[in-house]
Amino acid sequence: MEARLNPFGVPLMRKVLPHFLSANKALVESALPAATQELVKIRASQINGCAACLDMHTKEAAAAGETMERLLMVAAWREAKAFTEAERAALELAEAGTRIADGAGVPDEVWQNAAKHYDEEQLMALVILIGLINTFNRMNVMIRQPGGDYEVGMLQH
Repeated sequence: MEARLNPFGVPLMRKVLPHFLSANKALVESALPAATQELVKIRASQINGCAACLDMHTKEAAAAGETMERLLMVAAWREAKAFTEAERAALELAEAGTRIADGAGVPDEVWQNAAKHYDEEQLMALVILIGLINTFNRMNVMIRQPGGDYEVGMLQH
């Protein structure tokens, strides 16, 4: 499969990408645990069918020490014993925020569950993270960016 266009060959993307990466850097430096961030990125990417982001974030998570068991269980996190209650709350918020167009929005119970485990700074990081990964997912899906050739560290974040 070939992408519809090479985003890195378009001058506008070279102007916009540093801003996205800067936002991501702020998230990486936030108090939201790195493992939670990668799990959220993986789950949103699964929902959106973004092969490029799934490739990137599963490889980055594995390189950072995430176990294969947990990576394989993200799609079925509700039935998996591998995740903490805080991670489950983040995954639940990621699903609600990613599926926002389905009409349910983010139910109060989902938000309240996340708020039990994360402070305001971390909640804001989750909101930004979910928005940012959905942006990347949607761009990659629109241009049919294939997955499978990502190398860890290829895109600095």
